[in-house]
Amino acid sequence: MNELALMGGSPQIPYELPSVKNTSGRDVGEEELRLVTEVVKSGNMGFLYGAKIKQFQQEWAEKFKVDTAVAVSSGTASLHTAMIFLNIGPGDEVLVPAITDMGTIIAVLSENATPVFVDVDLHTQNMDPKDIEHRITERTKAIIPVHLYGFPCDMDPIMDIARKHKLFVVEDCCQAHLTEYKGRLVGTIGDVGCFSFQQSKHMTTGDGGMVITNRDEICGRKLQHCADKGWPREKYRDHLFLAPNYHMTELQAAVGIAQFRKLDDFIERRRKSATYLSDLLKGLNGVVPPLEVEWARNTYYEYALTIEPKQFKVSNQVLARALTAEGVQTAPGYLPYPIYMYEVIKNKVQSFDVDLCPVANQACQSMLFIPWNEKLTDQHVEDIAAAIRKVLMYYSK
Repeated sequence: MNELALMGGSPQIPYELPSVKNTSGRDVGEEELRLVTEVVKSGNMGFLYGAKIKQFQQEWAEKFKVDTAVAVSSGTASLHTAMIFLNIGPGDEVLVPAITDMGTIIAVLSENATPVFVDVDLHTQNMDPKDIEHRITERTKAIIPVHLYGFPCDMDPIMDIARKHKLFVVEDCCQAHLTEYKGRLVGTIGDVGCFSFQQSKHMTTGDGGMVITNRDEICGRKLQHCADKGWPREKYRDHLFLAPNYHMTELQAAVGIAQFRKLDDFIERRRKSATYLSDLLKGLNGVVPPLEVEWARNTYYEYALTIEPKQFKVSNQVLARALTAEGVQTAPGYLPYPIYMYEVIKNKVQSFDVDLCPVANQACQSMLFIPWNEKLTDQHVEDIAAAIRKVLMYYSK
């Protein structure tokens, strides 16, 4: 067997793989330039007077078959906007998964509400419906299921629990563009859907986000006002409630329109390359590729490879370093430990034992997190598979 690059051998991939950091892995070009040029030539690049933001919102709403779509400045902003829309506030509790981006938690804490952490499924790392109900108290007001890595949460039981306890459901779809659950687009199942257009997402505007709902007024608040300082623009400088300014710019919206029109193609290309990698890894001991099941359409934000730690001589941290040395940029899981263990959470909420959510703790040690993008070819995938096999077979017990 060839010596690992981590130990001085030659890397399996001696070239740079396509990356979401630049056009090697991002399909950005003439369409984006044309629409951005239109904005620049118009001289109108802001929220108030332009046409691109309105067009982007309309096209997104039509695709998702919802009444309202509001473009905002980031995925975190989309989630915070949803909290304001639902009038989440001090004393309220919001159920969140133990593995998620900090933006999910920031949205709750920004309204002085309390995040309550729910355990996850070991393989998908999505919120486990079986762990929800005993976390509910009389103060619980909402649930935020996060569709991680492009794979949907099991929404039917989550919605059943929410209806039973009269709770709002905010779907965090920041990693799940055009992901489907039983034939329905995620983001359209709960009360509100939230999306991110950060650089690494399925489509990008650099930064940016979108909030969607089929109920344009909940708790007496219109969704648009919740990202626009609580300001009904038809009135002269009036503010109905406190809300931030989360406007998207016309420049971002121009890029968003062009990117959105390519999104179906991006998803198909990601799916093709990711499922090919799963095929190439069949029979490899100690790994479970991302799920492909009849009731879900996985859109592969990243390639999340579950490992069985007991099958290897070293931790997922060492495996990730070895894969990176072979030319496959790899993280040892999405998070190093459940998000409630972060100091900022301890300082703002309370200190939790690591085993508050034991499966989440295990899951953080059981994944190799491989970046994915729409420009990976069959040859790239074959090289990635060879690198994975090289490293995992070397460290296999």
